[in-house]
Amino acid sequence: MKARFYFGLALGLACLMGVLALLIGHGSVLAISGFSDNQELPLPLTAPIANSGVSFTVRGLEPSVRVDRQGTVYVSSIRGVPGGVDLHRYNAAADGQPGLGGTYPFKYEGQPDNCGIFNAQQGGCANNHLDPLGLGLGGGDVDIAVNYPSRGVPNLALVSLTLAPGITGTHSIDQGDTFSTPNPLVALIPGDDRQWIDGINALNVYLNYHDAPTFNIEVQRSNDGGETYLNGFAEAIDPQTFPAAGGVPASNSANVAGQIKVDRSSCPSRGNLYQIFVAPDSVSENLSGGALRSVYVGVSTDVKMGLPVFTFTDFKVFPGPAGAQKQGAENLFPALAVDDFGFVYAVWSDNSKILFSSSSDQGTTWTTPIQLNSGTTIGNANVFPWVAADGNGHVGVVWFGDDRPGNSNDRGKLEPGHPASQRAACTSGTSCMQGWAQWNVYYAESVNGHDATPFFFQSVISDHVIHRGTLSTGGLGGGADRSLADLFQVAFDPRHFANVAFSDDHKVNSGVGPDNGPDNPTTLRLIRANFTHQLTATAGSVVTTGSCAGSPPPPPLGAEKITGGGQIPSQKPGLSANFGFVAKNDPPNASLSYHDDGATGGRIDVHSSNITVPTVTFSGNCATFKGSAKLNQQPGYNYNVNACDGDPGAGQDTFFISVSGPNFSYSNTGLITSGNIQIHQQ
Repeated sequence: MKARFYFGLALGLACLMGVLALLIGHGSVLAISGFSDNQELPLPLTAPIANSGVSFTVRGLEPSVRVDRQGTVYVSSIRGVPGGVDLHRYNAAADGQPGLGGTYPFKYEGQPDNCGIFNAQQGGCANNHLDPLGLGLGGGDVDIAVNYPSRGVPNLALVSLTLAPGITGTHSIDQGDTFSTPNPLVALIPGDDRQWIDGINALNVYLNYHDAPTFNIEVQRSNDGGETYLNGFAEAIDPQTFPAAGGVPASNSANVAGQIKVDRSSCPSRGNLYQIFVAPDSVSENLSGGALRSVYVGVSTDVKMGLPVFTFTDFKVFPGPAGAQKQGAENLFPALAVDDFGFVYAVWSDNSKILFSSSSDQGTTWTTPIQLNSGTTIGNANVFPWVAADGNGHVGVVWFGDDRPGNSNDRGKLEPGHPASQRAACTSGTSCMQGWAQWNVYYAESVNGHDATPFFFQSVISDHVIHRGTLSTGGLGGGADRSLADLFQVAFDPRHFANVAFSDDHKVNSGVGPDNGPDNPTTLRLIRANFTHQLTATAGSVVTTGSCAGSPPPPPLGAEKITGGGQIPSQKPGLSANFGFVAKNDPPNASLSYHDDGATGGRIDVHSSNITVPTVTFSGNCATFKGSAKLNQQPGYNYNVNACDGDPGAGQDTFFISVSGPNFSYSNTGLITSGNIQIHQQ
């Protein structure tokens, strides 16, 4: 009790001093809960489609926010396919000092995914030669990532979704002023869904997305800052977990994937990859269309070897209660963060509770989840959590919360007086929205996030009601209001202050219409990304020293692993075939990439697939592993590999591969001409 008393006293004094500092240093700042005034990031009202005479109404949805190590803030939002995405940037040296209320003078940086409908006269469209019809190449989803070079301007990567052909990637090396030519084919597998990215070092960027055929979570690595993603490959749902979480057969419940995060600490865990997702709790539940009630995290540690492939091992964060409906799933999305000492944090929602768990051993085990939201939010609808972390245990979580009990999708409770069809008229008069649920943005901060009992300081950081009525958590198939789409984000800056971007529709779009009054649901509302940033600490001082997170348990005695990457002669004389692999036997897991431009019958590209559990056997200095594969991005094939470590590598190591499937057979073998194959004894 005494320790708790002193901690509370210290926290109260810290908060008081923070408020005093705010009042003294920013006398004109009309801040709320230590945050700057909310500011709308401006966009045009409409965007014409080339010379057709038709225009789209412009929206700013699902904003991503990142802050690089120089303090440059980036916010990107979507318009929806084929409208493209928009980017705003704030850099103090280039863009000027904050204004009244702490607001930033953001610079609009156009549409990096090849704008299309946003024509050159309106300020965008730098590389439109890929898009002669004047339609944006993306806009379905967006995510951005910053890199961490030892010096110089950090790279900014951006990816934008357009379901076919897939994902457009581009990047900037001058703080968003110019971008590389957009590449609409960065995903190896076409027909993709909900991509995320994260960066480490000067130019390494990791991309994840769902593939349509199996609904596994594909992960690719870029070594060129996000222009291409051809330097590494893995599937985040491992072969042991895939039966409970995968999409084969297509009638399965499958999974919802959250963001991918890379450990950028200076600890031994640096470079680890973490992928969060939610899925059924068992194989039987998946096969029977059961609820996505349990939370998982895929962990890759061999990604740090820099090979063309890597593997993930999945761990269950939280087995949702039996019978739960989409626990932590389509309430959307589960989110993840890693602090500067390698501790990992996960958040998700069950539509009412914002749930939080942490791992102190690199994602292997997780604390019992706590309900993070408190006070007047308890029992109300709370959705769309997102998390950031830095320091040692410094964690910030944002979400949308309303002012009444009831599921966020329930029109009867949250939209009284409104018929079932969205944007229909009120059942009586034109003012029924006055009685609807009111939504705000909440922020909870902790400076001891990985303690057994973390303390979170909660506050409202929107300075106005951002939305009224329901919020759909059903994605594209949801029946409630999707005006704010499915997510928003938070990121810490170098001073450990939170930066938050969120969508907002509290204004009437009177410039486009119809305008039938501010409280009438038939009125068109202005949907824009808004931004606010933290001006003073709310939860106490951030700890920046301490010990690294612990290590996962060692592999069992007798476990073996083999890794390799390099070239062997192609089937066509004078050419080479490229390979990369990781395989281990406890538990069986393997990742394979193989490419031969000189294959008889035409080039082949082979990637392993976790649809089935591979067989992995070791004998002396050799290993044989077999499993399912995609051939030229199509599932339904099998591979068989035998690799031998002849030390020291080229000219001594041997590699054999065969691939078979419907009306197809291929094999090749030889001494490797470059690279290395290595047996690892555990």
